[in-house]
Amino acid sequence: MANFVDRVVLHARGGDGGHGCASVHREKFKPLGGPDGANGGSGGDVILEVDPQTTTLLDYHHSPHRRAEGGTQGAGDMRTGRRGEDLVLLVPDGTVVKTPDGELLADLVGAGTRYVAARGGQGGLGNAALSSPKRKAPGFALLGEPGWEEDLVLEVKTVADVALVGFPSAGKSSLVAAMSAARPKIADYPFTTLVPNLGVVQAGQARFTMADVPGLIPGASEGKGLGLEFLRHIERCAVIVHVLDCATLDPGRDPITDLDVIEAELAAYAGDVGIEGGRVPLTERPRLVVLNKIDVPEARDLAELVRPDLEARGLRVFEISTASHEGLRQLSFALAEIVQQARDAAPAPEATRTVLRPRAVNEAGFTVTRRQTDHVYYLVRGDKPERWVRQTDFANDEAVGYLADRLHRLGVEDQLFKAGAVAGDEVVIGDGPRGVVFDWEPTLLTGPELLASPRGTDLRLEERSRPTRAEKREEFHERMDAKAAARAELWTDRDDDDDR
Repeated sequence: MANFVDRVVLHARGGDGGHGCASVHREKFKPLGGPDGANGGSGGDVILEVDPQTTTLLDYHHSPHRRAEGGTQGAGDMRTGRRGEDLVLLVPDGTVVKTPDGELLADLVGAGTRYVAARGGQGGLGNAALSSPKRKAPGFALLGEPGWEEDLVLEVKTVADVALVGFPSAGKSSLVAAMSAARPKIADYPFTTLVPNLGVVQAGQARFTMADVPGLIPGASEGKGLGLEFLRHIERCAVIVHVLDCATLDPGRDPITDLDVIEAELAAYAGDVGIEGGRVPLTERPRLVVLNKIDVPEARDLAELVRPDLEARGLRVFEISTASHEGLRQLSFALAEIVQQARDAAPAPEATRTVLRPRAVNEAGFTVTRRQTDHVYYLVRGDKPERWVRQTDFANDEAVGYLADRLHRLGVEDQLFKAGAVAGDEVVIGDGPRGVVFDWEPTLLTGPELLASPRGTDLRLEERSRPTRAEKREEFHERMDAKAAARAELWTDRDDDDDR
């Protein structure tokens, strides 16, 4: 098992996006030539790609944490940041990608097949891209998004046409070596193969692949021995070949008993795990029986004895010897015929169709939910609000004001009012560690055209008291009374002068 790993947990993270740049163009006689801060580069993706030369997941067993390159920050003079390089991870043909909960994400079959395991973060916009006729010189830029983090389970299921099953030392590895150019480890003492061996067999004009599945013992479907580790390698095979040892010296074992035990394990595995992708269940696939080691006289006699019972079950039986190669030619042509029939019966792959699902007109794109734990708060979830929060530099007041404008235009404040929120309530945008908590203050003054604050600041964020209408009315009347009193005093002074 040291050189073959067919199941790993991969921790993939896309590259972080580069920050945008806030810069003002300056040159001789043009000290304020307008914003020229460029956008940051997007982060690279982590991509899984099928490579025919890769046969194991050993590299990811030793180094399970993989991260793509991040994008660089934008610069002044409209110099856009460089996009991060994608990280391409080569995996064997037949790799299945799942979530830790067991949800199937991708089934990678065929050289060059790709799957994006973790996407990179989007680069932030510079102040040149944020400028508009109403906001001519933004004093801020958007931050780059962090790359997505994904925990994925990678499993390799051997892509072979024929699966050889049987007890340890039944001769499966010897059969692969005798019928193909593969050279698996073979010994003259009882031992169990620890890795599936794959070989290519040529029978006339036909060519097919053959794999032996090690570790099948009584209770393999329940996790005993190596059963569960390698039983999944049978799922893609079109033909199952039972290799029965007719020269075994173990007491209590014979070809019929071995066949019944292995059939029971295959049926239990198919019932517990199921077959993915709509494939035919294991118990319903074409099966052949190979009576091995007939070069031994006692084994040949036993094979002739049990053959009628096996054929009575409707099974095709072949007597072979991997040592003398007796019967291998007939077996190879029989397997080639069944494999070709399975290929012809396989449904043609459906053409990939792109389904466009436009967003409904009345769909807001976010949700506002009232939550209560030890206190009441309002949770805002949605792609746009959460992305905008991640891209906001909260150390810059103008950037925070820009975020408030965007949320107001999106309708977040209207939904908060409808949910019963009042000024001072706690509002959380996002969930988990990426959530940002606000003490909500409704936006009464919006739009950059109404602001007269210095660059990098926002008047709406300053601590100031806002008079009510009654206070404004009382202040107005006080000013009017003061003017009337001043006018009356002026006329009184004039009358006094006239009297004198």
